Parts: sequence; structure tokens; C-alpha cells
Amino acid sequence: MGRAGRFRRRHMTVMTSRTDIYLDHNAGAPLRPQVAELVCRVLMRTGNASSVHGPGRRARGAIETARAQVARLCGVPGAQVSFTCGATEANVTALSPVWKDGRGERRFTRLLVAASEHPSVAAGGRFPAEARESVPVDGRGLVDPAALAARVAELTAAGESVLVAVMAANNETGVLQPLSEISAALKGSDAVLHVDGVQAAGRIAIDMEAWGADSLALSAHKIGGPQGAGAIVVRRAGLHPAPLLTGGGQENWRRAGTENVAAIAGFGLAAEQAAAELVGWDEIRALRDGMERELRHIWADTVVFGADAPRLANTSCFAVPGVAAETALIALDLEGIAVSSGSACSSGKVGVSPVLSAMGIDKDLARGAIRISLGRETAPEEIEQFLAAWRRISGRIRQAGAGRAA
Repeated sequence: MGRAGRFRRRHMTVMTSRTDIYLDHNAGAPLRPQVAELVCRVLMRTGNASSVHGPGRRARGAIETARAQVARLCGVPGAQVSFTCGATEANVTALSPVWKDGRGERRFTRLLVAASEHPSVAAGGRFPAEARESVPVDGRGLVDPAALAARVAELTAAGESVLVAVMAANNETGVLQPLSEISAALKGSDAVLHVDGVQAAGRIAIDMEAWGADSLALSAHKIGGPQGAGAIVVRRAGLHPAPLLTGGGQENWRRAGTENVAAIAGFGLAAEQAAAELVGWDEIRALRDGMERELRHIWADTVVFGADAPRLANTSCFAVPGVAAETALIALDLEGIAVSSGSACSSGKVGVSPVLSAMGIDKDLARGAIRISLGRETAPEEIEQFLAAWRRISGRIRQAGAGRAA
């Protein structure tokens, strides 16, 4: 076999290699088997949910069943759930200068966005650039409720109306924002609060009333549903953002376009199952915490971002000074272990995370950030295999560093 043939064989081996251990649940959870079966069944049916005949009514029934299931996950009536193609659309819909209430339109002149938000929120939605303002986070990644309330008060006194966007749980670090404290601090103001609840869903209880969240964005594929489905949920039926997509009257005139019935049905079932699985995350937390202790044993100077803040039980974001994330990701992938360096929605490139930059993390250290996100089905043996692989990779990196120093 010639050199070119050997290259092609090696290349195909890498490209078709199987991922043995999946530790990237924050990017997308595995499709639940029962959800997959339901999606396939619905896909084989004919019928537009806007049609009045039998097939159309059956499609409408599947959507309304899913609406009720997603609503129960959020603790709201079904009428307050509107389906979208995903959480990005839900976030962009919510970040609108125009909302509607029972009296007509409500207009916002300023958008305050936490500095550690997901890219779909950080981009500012439909607000012009000059109307957007970043809200700082501290070194743990947390918003200061008092400082946020003070800024809202200043803007209100100046005659502005404010929409605030703060996520429930960070997709990179797992840090949980103090939403109840934030809403309490904002009480008495006319500010409206939008919450990106994508990573929180199915991992902690969603309580829009306690959070003070006027709107909430969700994504199906983060909880074991199909990709291509999401929702915007409102706390009060009479207050909601102006639609992003206009035309037909689907979703009670809040989101035009023929519904993706199969994906919506799958989303509903995934939401129902996720709601039933809110207990048991303490075991995942213990697994994560044990992994972090061993990571520090392997590399004493390992830094875990957000470790001093409340976090999701399944998420760990860490770095080792001098170890590039790209090198580590490739090495782990070759070991059959799937992890990430941060948000899967950023660009697909390894760079400095805006989340870590907002936390004041040194750029050189931030470039080495690796995110491990576990699922309920992650087994202790898989974490042991990951740690064994990390020891091997660390050994090679140390040897390479010693060779360069010599």
C-alpha cells in the first residue's frame, strides 16, 4: 500500500471512530428512546395542524398534548406556552422592544443583558446596538442583584423602560443565577425579566413565579427531545413579546408558520419525562465533585471555574495553565471521549470564552477551558475512563513540555 493509501486508511479510521463516552450533555442530550419512537410515528402521519379534517385534528391534538406537557414542566397553564424552532428563536422573540399586554403595546427603550449570557441573548435580539447594555458578573459568574436594581432605577428615573435578560444556569460553567433575589430587587420597578432556562430545564425545578421571570426560553434537545423544537413561555397570559415571525395565525398569532408536529410531540414527551426525573441529581453531583478532586490531583494547579458559586450538578468547566483546550479536545476525541470547550453555539472554534472573560479570567487560562457535562445516565465507570485518559494525555503533555525546556 502506498503512502497515499495509508493516509486515506488512517483518515477514514479517525473519521468513522466511535465515541465511547459522551460527556457533552449541555450541548445536546441523547434522544430518549420513547421520544424517538413517538417522533417516528408522528412523522409517518399526514395532516396540517391548521386543517379542520380528521388528520389535521390529530396533528393539532399532538401539539396540544405537548403544550400541556411543557407547561407542566414550567408550572404554568398550557395557553402560556408557544412553540418555536428552538431556544435561539425563543430568546430573540423575547428580546423585543415591543411587547403586548391587555391594553395594547408596551415599548422598551433599554435592554440590560448579563455579561455571561448565551450568544443568542448576548447578541441583543431585536434591540438596536445603542439600546443594549451589559450587566457585569463577578469572578464567580454571578450578577449582583442590588447593582442591577440600582441601574434599572437610574434608567427609569431618566425616563427609560427596561427589559432585563438573565439566564437561570450558565451553559459553560453551570453557575446558577440568584433569580429570586434579582426579581426581589427589581420589585417595584416596571422592568420585565426574561430568563434563558435552557440548561436549567430537567435539572432543577422551574418556578417562574419565584424567579419573577416574565418569559422563559426552552430547548427540546437539551432534555432528550429532538433538535429543532423549543418554546417561549410567559408567566402572565396578558403579557408577551410581539411575534418574531408573522403571517399565519399559528400559536395563537404568536409565531407564524406550519408547526413541526413531530418535533413538538417529541419535545412534549421529553418534558414530561424530564419533569419526573428532578430527583436523583445528588448522585450526579457527587460524581462530578469526585471527578474535580481527581482532576486537581492529576494537575495540582487545575482551576475549576465557578466552583465557589451554586452550580448545576452535572457541569464542570476547568483549565490547566499552559494546556491548550484544542490540544486536549483532540486528544480526548481520539480516546473516544466527547467533551467541549464551551458553548456549542459559538462558532465551532476553540477560543476565549466571553463567559470566562466576563468573569475576569486571564485570557491564557481561559483558552484552556474544557467543559464536562454529565447526564443522568453517565456511569461512574465512564468518569473513571475519562480520568484515566486525562492522566495519559497529561503525561504526554508534561513530557512534551520537558522536551521543549531541555
